[in-house]
Amino acid sequence: MKKSTNWPVTILIALGSILILFPLYMTIAIALKNPEEMAQSIFSLPTGLHFENFSNAIKATNFFNALGNSTVITITTVVFILLTNSMVAYAIARNMKRRFFKVLYFYFISAMFIPFQIIMLPVVKVTTDLHMNNIVGIIILYVVYGLAFNVFVYTGYIRSIPYELEEAATVDGASTFGTFWKIIFPLLAPVSATIGILSCLSTWNDFMLPLVLLGDQDSYTLPLVQYVFQGQFSTDFNLAFASYLLALTPMLIVYLFAQKWIISGLTSGSIK
Repeated sequence: MKKSTNWPVTILIALGSILILFPLYMTIAIALKNPEEMAQSIFSLPTGLHFENFSNAIKATNFFNALGNSTVITITTVVFILLTNSMVAYAIARNMKRRFFKVLYFYFISAMFIPFQIIMLPVVKVTTDLHMNNIVGIIILYVVYGLAFNVFVYTGYIRSIPYELEEAATVDGASTFGTFWKIIFPLLAPVSATIGILSCLSTWNDFMLPLVLLGDQDSYTLPLVQYVFQGQFSTDFNLAFASYLLALTPMLIVYLFAQKWIISGLTSGSIK
């Protein structure tokens, strides 16, 4: 029996695809145009491929220095998030019956509802006084800011792991620390992959925190150096979009290879 086409769903998928692909098309098209073509129409295809826009954008933004800063910050942040946030969540998940840990859990969750803009100025003041307005300081803040959501996700997953595994390890003489690293942490691989990828994307693309915290231009990240194309009276759109495309490419590659981990991690632990 021939199945009929579900036209409403098909139309929604088509519209969603267009909404996703159109900005990417605009980015690539504008990045390959010259200023004269930009003045004529921003929607048309480029008549020539002006790859010099990319080299000019690299020079204007000191691209490779910013790329190195973003890479160091992102990788270090993700590693520390996975190591520290998982331990915090484990301590909470296995002691939820105690009042202190239950209050601590809801305290972390409540932080998810506080916009960064509200605490932005106090954070800048404190980090500046502590001489943490640098790459090390911003890594620490990223790890702390990710704690609320990551503890929420990790805790739900850890509570789906049978406690009998830890009891067996304890009988065999394993310490709490050893039980976590040898038994629990390997079991957290799916959700750790999800948290790692989401943390990687958010850290790499963040603009606000580096803007208000980093004062040294040599420490600027990729999103921050894109601001160089914004002038008082005009914007070099072709160079700006070429730079956006260069900054976008690494995370696009990461997402294409890691999207299955995101989906599997979000669904893991939902069924005991």
